[in-house]
Amino acid sequence: MKLVYRLLFGLHLFVGIGAMAGGLAAIINPLEPLGMPLEPLKNSPFTNYLIPGIILFAIIGLGNILSTLALYSKSKFRGYISGVFGGTLMIWIIVQCIMLRAVALLHVLFFIIGLVQAALASVVLFEKGLFPTNIVIRLYKEMKKEV
Repeated sequence: MKLVYRLLFGLHLFVGIGAMAGGLAAIINPLEPLGMPLEPLKNSPFTNYLIPGIILFAIIGLGNILSTLALYSKSKFRGYISGVFGGTLMIWIIVQCIMLRAVALLHVLFFIIGLVQAALASVVLFEKGLFPTNIVIRLYKEMKKEV
């Protein structure tokens, strides 16, 4: 189980630091963050990278850092927090691909990272027998009794 917690911690830290750096770059220079042209935004509701940068920094970046703190402090909510921000990362990537009308290797990589975060968070919830996994465990035990 230590490996699960260490993997979650590392993934959340990696995503959090990267998202905060990328988001901050977009906030500081919304017209060309890290050399990114405005052209990919032509089919999106944004005219520059300011709002996506704020979302990236605040929700993806700080959210994943919050997850690392919850894991480090052994919060009883760490499984839920990790799952929420793993799912948030997957949603962020899907929305980004739809708005940009493109899928790049980094999109696939970060979607997989979000999926792994959510899966490992489920392992934590199962291990602790927390909702909703407690329902699955109870149903499994009841089905096993009937057989």
